[in-house]
Amino acid sequence: MRRSHYGLRVPGHVADVIRGLHPQIKRKLRAALTDIMADPLLGKALRDEFCGLRSFRVGKFRIIYRMSDRGETDRSIELVAFGPRARIYEETYRLVARRP
Repeated sequence: MRRSHYGLRVPGHVADVIRGLHPQIKRKLRAALTDIMADPLLGKALRDEFCGLRSFRVGKFRIIYRMSDRGETDRSIELVAFGPRARIYEETYRLVARRP
């Protein structure tokens, strides 16, 4: 398997959510992030107001992320949100609407 050149950026608000997770969910999240960093196109491309974001399913949870590819030396995955499917898109909408 080819090693990924994508780094991972986890903003404070997402890190806070992750800290509060059950250890079993953290393990699943870590495995999913490893997969995403190896192939960022694994997640489903989102549309409309979420254009530019991708969603990846982890059980009943969703990882919302964006890819940044500015050449060989500057590739990253930024976590935008992580949470239960029932409310993650509302939270993501608030975060995206707030962004300049």
